[in-house]
Amino acid sequence: MSGHRLNSAAPDPAARRARWGVAGLFASNGLGYPSVVPWLPEIKNQLELSNTALGTAIAAMPLGALLTGMLAGPFISRWGSGRTAVVCALVSTWLLPVIALAPQWGVLVAILFVIGCVDTWCDAAMNAHGLRVQRRYGRSIINTFHAVWSVAAVAGGLLGAAAVGLRLPFLVFLIGLACMLTGLVVASSRLLLDGPEHAERSAVSLGDGARWFPAARAVGLMVALGVLLMLAAAVEDAAASWGAVYMRDSIGATAFLAGLPFVACQAAMTAGRLAGDRLTDAFGAVAVARTGLLLSAVGLSGALLFPTPVTTVVGFGLCGLGVATLFPLTLAAAGEIPGVHSGTGVSMVAWLARLGFLAFPPLVGLVADATSLRVGLALFPVAALIGAALATSLRPRTSEDG
Repeated sequence: MSGHRLNSAAPDPAARRARWGVAGLFASNGLGYPSVVPWLPEIKNQLELSNTALGTAIAAMPLGALLTGMLAGPFISRWGSGRTAVVCALVSTWLLPVIALAPQWGVLVAILFVIGCVDTWCDAAMNAHGLRVQRRYGRSIINTFHAVWSVAAVAGGLLGAAAVGLRLPFLVFLIGLACMLTGLVVASSRLLLDGPEHAERSAVSLGDGARWFPAARAVGLMVALGVLLMLAAAVEDAAASWGAVYMRDSIGATAFLAGLPFVACQAAMTAGRLAGDRLTDAFGAVAVARTGLLLSAVGLSGALLFPTPVTTVVGFGLCGLGVATLFPLTLAAAGEIPGVHSGTGVSMVAWLARLGFLAFPPLVGLVADATSLRVGLALFPVAALIGAALATSLRPRTSEDG
């Protein structure tokens, strides 16, 4: 959404209420599984798992999301984005206590697989409903929802860590968390928009009869947006997957310093999302995304060319700031493709993005083993530069220009 499409009129009361409702759904999603992450060592010890077994179990979540993510579109089309998001949020919430009941590795894998499936449906539905609210506002607000998620995820991690430190029983903690999140989801559900899923889209925006088999140019645009988000996802994951390893193995930093690239990346990403809507309204999605990806490329390149603790932390911080708006802006563009249901566009592009999370870590590892970690990590600034070239796919389109 570029500046010339701004609507100066104040949003109606239903839109303002719905904005709080969508924010509540994003907050519940951010608080959920991140609260479990600090308990992973406890799960590993309780089930007597090896590192490989634990890693494989965790990988069941993105695998489930990848295998079933495309079902989100039909669900949203059939039941609406609001109802789909609420039901999936409640199911995902009450799957969390089941993790504590897993008696063995296979059951844990199955639970995490199902959580991954439900979470990807919830993610697509939340974003689709957020786009409905954004259309009512007439200006960009989607970045704010993702900022809420980021803050909630940090809070969830701190909450889980505190529970571990206080030695609370795992099952008791998760049941209490599920009850709290249920209250938040139910309260949020009462604030969401009513009416048909495409009530806020004009006939020109939706196109002449949204189709399940859209025109070739619509498919091409979905692929371009999916590749853009896949590259952005890979760059975003650089700090989480490799920041600490690079600091420790290549720079020789202490254990405390090794964790700072991830912290810097997440903090900068949250700040970027809080400012993202104003920047998008002022300069347009293409300019914001392209500038951000170039900033990420510069930051990561600096961390690799000048390998010191300070430059590395700053570089990964710039990386997080640069990619902060890519997920919300790309999903927003996917929900506005002419002739394509919003839920279908969002779910398809989000599905493609998950390939980045799955493919890049092993690819970087292979290159690093064959050469060096610094060479392997050079794939990330290259990915950012390619993404910057694809940023033009974020340009708003009508049914006339595709």
